[in-house]
Amino acid sequence: MAKPVPLPVWDRQGGKLVTEWMGDHQATYESEPQRSVRQWVKSHPLFDWLYAAYENTRWSAREIEPFIRKYHIDMSEFEPIEYRSFAEFFDRRFRPGVRKFPSAAGEMGAFAEARYFAWDKLDPEQQFPVKGHSLSADRILGTAERARPFIAGPVLLVRLAPVDYHHVHYPDHGRTLDQDRLGHRLWTVNWHALVNKPDILFSNERVINILETRHFGRLAFVEVGALSVGRIVQVHPLDKPFQRGEEKSVFRFGGSAIVVLGEPGAWRPSDDLLEYTKQGIETLVRPGEPVGLRA
Repeated sequence: MAKPVPLPVWDRQGGKLVTEWMGDHQATYESEPQRSVRQWVKSHPLFDWLYAAYENTRWSAREIEPFIRKYHIDMSEFEPIEYRSFAEFFDRRFRPGVRKFPSAAGEMGAFAEARYFAWDKLDPEQQFPVKGHSLSADRILGTAERARPFIAGPVLLVRLAPVDYHHVHYPDHGRTLDQDRLGHRLWTVNWHALVNKPDILFSNERVINILETRHFGRLAFVEVGALSVGRIVQVHPLDKPFQRGEEKSVFRFGGSAIVVLGEPGAWRPSDDLLEYTKQGIETLVRPGEPVGLRA
């Protein structure tokens, strides 16, 4: 079994560096998942289905209170609901107004509560913290034609942990131009794993949307299912325009990831995200907080 490795994360709101282990299940953070039999079994969609079936039972509700205490989740931020299962708790929603998107037109708000890596240009020579070919636009998006507008453009690589709010929001006003669903496995998506198994983002189940936005040009918005997340549910109708901050989709139980690719020169990730990425450190960002600026 590969050696578990902790993940350094800069908590932007708290102004401090923290170290994360996902749920203390250190195998989830193995640095070489392709060498672990346990990881291979868990990556199969059947395991995901069985695990999800349990998390939707009333028996799973007993996990909620210990989980809240362990991760110090402020439940006053969420709608006051009696959760009948852990899956319902996982799908919890913020109270109206708790998270607000930027009013400034040229400021991109965080579309997910998650840990962010950022690059101002998709560089094929990039080696750290994710090997360059791990961020190959044509492999992530499925075709070279679909990827062409995003070559040498900005990139956000976003990781959601089980403790996070798992609803995803649109970063701007716009419409969906194209959509697709690819992949079938469900490997973990932490960056240690990406470095050692660079095809994770191409083999995991993922939903691809090409968005035409009002202020940031065209975006490739790729939602990637990960360990224990095989269900990416699109909430907003794809044939209808969307508004900034409007709910786009939801990940069902587990961890997950999002890759956003932009057109060259259209926008630039926030400076702190770029700086911490150079150090191999993810930045924990809350929904609506700034993650990019229009160029």
